[in-house]
Amino acid sequence: MIMALAQDVFAHAARAVRALESLQPPAQLLARLYLAKVFLLSGLTKVRDWDTTLALFMDEYHVPLLPPELAAWLGTGAELVLPVLLALGLGGRLAALGLFVLNAVAVVSLMDVADAALQQHVFWGCLLVALVLWGPGRWSIDARLPFVREPLRG
Repeated sequence: MIMALAQDVFAHAARAVRALESLQPPAQLLARLYLAKVFLLSGLTKVRDWDTTLALFMDEYHVPLLPPELAAWLGTGAELVLPVLLALGLGGRLAALGLFVLNAVAVVSLMDVADAALQQHVFWGCLLVALVLWGPGRWSIDARLPFVREPLRG
């Protein structure tokens, strides 16, 4: 009786796990698209008013180790290229890692970050780390490439 009940519980748990795992590809896609939108819109804003962007990098953003103008070019370029790659899932882990670094530098570079803005950056960082660790998912270009290996399951 107890053994049959245990087997029944494990069978239900296994079905629940399979159901949750079937939600991974759409969840990864939604995370990629959301993050791509956030960073791409930020890059487009910087391009629209380059003089203001340069002024911000000189006066507000204190990017370590880089001259302000170079930091502006590199940061804006990353915000325009990496989100497209992330959305497509092409080099998805690398794009997510690049955006994670960009996000971290943004937090470090701002002297005063409002709590709400910091929480947004933490949320973005968590999503990006998840994409770095687990990849862009089955619904990505990476998943169709023969030389991109799926992570080993433990």
